[in-house]
Amino acid sequence: MNAADPPAPIAARKPKKITQHGETRTDDYFWMREKTNPEVLAYLEAENRYFEGVMKPVAALKETLYKEMVGRVQETDLSVPERKDDYYYYTRIEKGQNYLLYCRKYETLDGKEELFLDGNELATGHKYFRLGNYAVSPNHALLAYSIDTEGDEVYVTHFKDLKTGAVLPDQIPNVYYGIVWANDNKTLFYTTLDAAKRPFRVHRHTLGSQLEIDKVVYEEKDERFYVELRKTRDAKFVLIASDSKMTSEVFYLDASTPNAEFKSVAGRRQGVEYTVHHHAGDFLILNNHNAANFKVSAAKVGDSEWRDIIPHRSDVYIEQIAEYKDWFTLTERENGLRRLHVRKWNGGDDHIVAMPEPVYALQLTGNPNYDAKTVRFTYQSLVTPSSVYDYELSTRQRTLRKQQQIPSGYDASQYTSERHFAKAADGASIPVAIVYKKGFKADAKSPLLLYAYGSYGINTEAAFNASRLSLLDRGFAFAVANIRGGSEMGRHWYDTGKLLNKKNTFTDFIAAAEHLIAKKYTAPSKLAIMGGSAGGLLMGAVVNMRPDLFHTALALVPFVDVLNSMSDAALPLTVGEYEEWGNPEDKRFYDYMKSYSPYDNLAKKAYPNILATAGLNDPRVPYWEPSKWVAKLRTLKTDKNILAMKINMGAGHFGKSGRYAALEETAEQFAFLLLTMGMNK
Repeated sequence: MNAADPPAPIAARKPKKITQHGETRTDDYFWMREKTNPEVLAYLEAENRYFEGVMKPVAALKETLYKEMVGRVQETDLSVPERKDDYYYYTRIEKGQNYLLYCRKYETLDGKEELFLDGNELATGHKYFRLGNYAVSPNHALLAYSIDTEGDEVYVTHFKDLKTGAVLPDQIPNVYYGIVWANDNKTLFYTTLDAAKRPFRVHRHTLGSQLEIDKVVYEEKDERFYVELRKTRDAKFVLIASDSKMTSEVFYLDASTPNAEFKSVAGRRQGVEYTVHHHAGDFLILNNHNAANFKVSAAKVGDSEWRDIIPHRSDVYIEQIAEYKDWFTLTERENGLRRLHVRKWNGGDDHIVAMPEPVYALQLTGNPNYDAKTVRFTYQSLVTPSSVYDYELSTRQRTLRKQQQIPSGYDASQYTSERHFAKAADGASIPVAIVYKKGFKADAKSPLLLYAYGSYGINTEAAFNASRLSLLDRGFAFAVANIRGGSEMGRHWYDTGKLLNKKNTFTDFIAAAEHLIAKKYTAPSKLAIMGGSAGGLLMGAVVNMRPDLFHTALALVPFVDVLNSMSDAALPLTVGEYEEWGNPEDKRFYDYMKSYSPYDNLAKKAYPNILATAGLNDPRVPYWEPSKWVAKLRTLKTDKNILAMKINMGAGHFGKSGRYAALEETAEQFAFLLLTMGMNK
């Protein structure tokens, strides 16, 4: 920065006293929650101007990185077509376009293309655009689709006649993810949000009728629970799932009788989670009743008596079941890796689908047809681009349908991936996957970017990322740590990284960093870290605990004001999060949260270089969390390292919309990283 650039903003301090459990603490920046306050908006704009000044020395580098990333994108591209009844559905995108084109062909791929939804057209005139729900009616004549133009994840559902191309007058506001057609091709079930943006009601809409007469078919009054909708693969039942972080209840309705009443599959028992599928008159129930790693049970439709068909295994965590007419598949985890388990209903031909690399990412995709003879999955690793395979269930033959292309060139043989296990403080083994370009030397002189998430039982996969090549080609190594709070090593991995065990998430990450340093993959002066959302909480916690261990931290939309947010039941997500973080009305949880909440544990000491991001319309992590954190940290840090924040003034949790804007944000973050590492020449 030079003298003409604006200085770092110093936010006004307006002390607010907050008293809980007889203890009073002062929050100097509570006022930043006032989203429409001109002073708040002026402060955010000042932060953006300061960030622009910080980034001036790497403006050319940012552009270079962006061009590299665009060069690795197949700008005109086509998905693998997916057959559903008599139609092949697929998406494509053309050079210069930000959004997908939704297309189909009738009976044969040699037929005429029908472009029935153009994301670019829908996005015209909007600074932000996201397509949420997207559902074709059972007779393929109608389309329901939902759009968000603010970034707040509140959608408006529209309808289109696919025969005429006409957009119908029906519109449904305040809709969340998940819409389901009944089998009569005129009835749609959808979810709406309460004041805290919790999906809590399911409605039934008849196409062409007034919205005001839509019946509420289910309302969830317990604020811990969120409702969602789906349909069984055989299209016989509409399912409502109401889930908290620890408990489930599923309701079912014959999809051919949409005006009937939903019935509960198995009631609600605290601590019992389950999902429901259907096959040949049986409900298949993936559940954790006396089975921490889940088992599969079955019950006749309408019967509450369960019989186990896949038993619980202490060393295998069942994530999902997918049912087909003659087969079913399980996605499972063993030793931290996902695998595909295939089995006939009669118990025959039971096998695990082999994978070619020791560390990889696997995901079932598509597969809408109940009578399918093949299953489709995507396979990738830290060095192998995303690859779509069809797997013939009876012959065990796999066919590569598509692999992600890198137009500017990519030779996978020039990159190496490894898997390590770091030892946590309590002896637990933390999986760490690493990738680097050949020629990288483990001499403690190389830069490394370490990424983790570690919350909600969400798994962090060793997946390919073409943009990451811009770091690897500049001498970086990249590592992913599967810390507790995720479910990579089984359900216990999640349970021992939440509530009163949450600090394991942070100490596991520190252990992973210390392992990489001990093995000389990097050194503290070369180690950068990155995490977003709850992973941003991780960033805030570890830079408080061990600021000496890290050189640069990228904290993306970070959940850093844990104690205040979890104490405000009016905020979106808060009540539903009590089973993840705890309820601070209980002093045990209050004290524990206070001991690690990043905002509350900032201190007068040296910190790494830090870039924080925020979205003004973010409903998940409000913009004020990173804003308050940065403002307070500015008054305490004793170092001369960079502390900057970038606020998206017209977007939400997921940043700017559109593929080119997303690449620009990644290029910007990498440019900041290279700047702080002194690698911006």
